[in-house]
Amino acid sequence: MKQTAIFPGSFDPITIGHFDVVMRSIPLFERIIVAIGENSQKKYYFPLEIRIQMLQEVFKAYPNVEIDSYHGLTINYCHEKNIRYIIRGIRSAADFEYEKTIAHLNHTMDVNLETILMLSPPEHTSISSTIVREILFGKGDISRFVPKEILKFIG
Repeated sequence: MKQTAIFPGSFDPITIGHFDVVMRSIPLFERIIVAIGENSQKKYYFPLEIRIQMLQEVFKAYPNVEIDSYHGLTINYCHEKNIRYIIRGIRSAADFEYEKTIAHLNHTMDVNLETILMLSPPEHTSISSTIVREILFGKGDISRFVPKEILKFIG
């Protein structure tokens, strides 16, 4: 029986790596919620409303992919929405160590919550939202690193 999964992140902005993780997750789950986790301590390049619009545009052709946002812990959002699976992308050993720690903590708090780690293909391992933002700050071309749908949001 397929379930609902959450793919949480800041998506500031969404990258082709994020898109790849969702595309590879679609056959595994009935429904995927791409959810923007808001952290009041973090400064974002794009406001929440724009990030939501970007995600809606990127995934509009995929009816089983929903877009949402939340504040607080991902585990609390999972409880509110009755979600048992968290999807995370892994680009490097450092990502793995970080995500493994978070997955263990989440599983300790809720033994019914599972984290699915998706390895990035080699061509995506150097792509991150942080790098894309740096390119944006430097007025560079990000078109090779993000889904084409978001380019219209770049001023």
